[in-house]
Amino acid sequence: MTDLSAYPITKLWQPADPTRIQLYSLPTPNGVKASIMLEETGLAYEPHLVDFAKNDQKSEAFVSLNPNGKIPAMIDPDGPGGEPLALFESGAILLYLAEKTGKFLGQGPADRWHVVQWVMFQMGGVGPMFGQLGFFNKFAGKDWEDKRPLARYVDEAKRLLGVMDAALAGKTWFLGEDYSIADVSMIRWVNNLITFYEARELVRFEDFAHVGAWLERGLARPAVQRGLKIPARA
Repeated sequence: MTDLSAYPITKLWQPADPTRIQLYSLPTPNGVKASIMLEETGLAYEPHLVDFAKNDQKSEAFVSLNPNGKIPAMIDPDGPGGEPLALFESGAILLYLAEKTGKFLGQGPADRWHVVQWVMFQMGGVGPMFGQLGFFNKFAGKDWEDKRPLARYVDEAKRLLGVMDAALAGKTWFLGEDYSIADVSMIRWVNNLITFYEARELVRFEDFAHVGAWLERGLARPAVQRGLKIPARA
C-alpha cells in the first residue's frame, strides 16, 4: 500500500485510496484545469474540496503542500521513478499530467512548444486580466467610483480575445485539429468571463466568432462537462 503519511495535508483530507492521485481543489477557472485534465486522461484520482468559505486554503495542512495558499494542488503517488510527487500551480499540473500520459501535447517537439506558449499566454494574460475584470465588474470593485480600472481590464480582455480569435481562425483547437492542454487551460476562463463575471456585453463577445465556436466545442466534451463540477461544492 502506498504511504502518503509524510504529507501533512493527508491528515486533514485523508485518502480513501492512496494509490490514486490526490487532487485538492475547488471548481474555479484554475481549479478545473486539473480536474478536466484528469478526466480527459482517465487517470485514477481522488478529488478533495478545498472550501474557501472555511479558509481551507490558508490552513497549515494545505499550505504544507502549496505555500502560496492557492488551488489546485496535487500529490501523485506514482511520480517520476515511482516516488510520490507533490505539485502546485495549475499550469505545472497540466504539463506534468500531459507528459506523464503522453497526451494533449501534440505530435512532436514543435507542437509541444506551441502548446506551452499558449498555456503561458493563459497564465500570464487570460487568467489575471479576466479575473481583474470580474473583480471590477461583479465583485467589490464594481462599487468604486473611479471606473478607469474596469475600462482598462475590459480593453485588455478584448485585446486578448482578439489574439485568440485570430489564432483560432480556420482551426478546431489552438493546435489545429489536435485538442491540447492549451485548450484545457482556457475553456473555463473564457466561459467564466461571459457567464459568472457577466461581461459578455462589456467585451462584445459576439465579435469573436472563432472564440465562441471554439468554446462551444470545448464545453461539449464529456470530460470537460465532468471536470467543471469536480470537486463538487459542499
